[in-house]
Amino acid sequence: MVKTLRFRCKTQDLKPEPIMVNDMTVNFRLTSIAAVLAATTAIPAAAELKYENNTGGYVLLYGQLHPALISVDDGQETDTRVLDNDLSNSRVGLELMQPFGDNTFSFRLETALGLPNSTEWNQDGTDFSGWTREDIRHVDFALAGGWGKFSAGQGSMVSDGAAEVDLSYVGTALYSYTNDENSSFFYRGTDGVLSDITIGDSSSNFDGARRGRVRYDTPDFSGFSAGIAWGQNILSSSDDDDYYDVGVRYESTFGSDVKFKAALAYAVRSRDGGGGDRKDTIGSASVLIRDTLSFTIAAGTRDDDASGASDPNYFYGKIAYQDNWISWGQTGIGIDYYNGSDFVTDGSSTDAWGIAIVQRIDKINTDAYLKYRNHDFSDSDSFDNNEAWVLGARWKF
Repeated sequence: MVKTLRFRCKTQDLKPEPIMVNDMTVNFRLTSIAAVLAATTAIPAAAELKYENNTGGYVLLYGQLHPALISVDDGQETDTRVLDNDLSNSRVGLELMQPFGDNTFSFRLETALGLPNSTEWNQDGTDFSGWTREDIRHVDFALAGGWGKFSAGQGSMVSDGAAEVDLSYVGTALYSYTNDENSSFFYRGTDGVLSDITIGDSSSNFDGARRGRVRYDTPDFSGFSAGIAWGQNILSSSDDDDYYDVGVRYESTFGSDVKFKAALAYAVRSRDGGGGDRKDTIGSASVLIRDTLSFTIAAGTRDDDASGASDPNYFYGKIAYQDNWISWGQTGIGIDYYNGSDFVTDGSSTDAWGIAIVQRIDKINTDAYLKYRNHDFSDSDSFDNNEAWVLGARWKF
């Protein structure tokens, strides 16, 4: 789940000196992450950091770095930074697995690194938080067997990923959540004045989150599995709400040429103090034909009982193609479209479309990509489109 940030800071020492390019103001600052971006194309693939014992168990250390050069144009000004892309932020983790009779015990500890993040900047500057406890992604214990899987601790709710099923390789950069690189940017009115409406306010895919939770998942039945969970946001001192969700997933291969995957989930946020429930229904599906052509869709609705809240909904679709055109590894290209309604106010609408190319570099275990995203928002006022270009590389170890 992407952190939502709203700020209008005026701290002058955080803003770089502007330069002029083609009569357009461009704020450009390279941070030390630029060196990381270059390094991801030069570091050889690391050996797997895995220790195996003589009883079938193992301990695995893993992680990733994901720097990206991001440029956002609000219609009148362009800001450019090298940042950690919240699409899949830089992280490190430890996984333990140990057979336990007929069952398997596992433990997962994972945290984001807290690098300057793509959700923490906009036209008014930057407000990088550094590492906080909300960067803890998993402290997760699980026991699995023929009866299913029971999980407890900080980890994914059942609805986490239900809106993001995607069999395309270009899904590495282009998927149903469209706001990773510019969610805190404000729409600029056609009169040149910044509004108080951000990209993140105007669209979402309602995908589930990670919580301190207890969860049960059924075993697989002919490609179907289901799950149920209850949890709380234990990493936030200001959130005492209860979270519940249920979901079902399906995955199958038809013949030797067609792969299909889908998910459907229903999630409830029960607000502490009687503020009303928020109920999300989300789903997504993807089909991959002959490991090349893919089609992906997602949709969701939100029913919010809070006073004055709107009940938004959206639809998302993508077509993509992938193949091994060069010796480096697989290449994927795709184009997508998102339509959302009633996110900010009843009657408001958001249209977003994007195009991306992703290149696998097998020798250094890296996915490099170039993406363009366009957001068009409208309500009773008129706004300029918001555009983002992203050049990124995700290196895994």
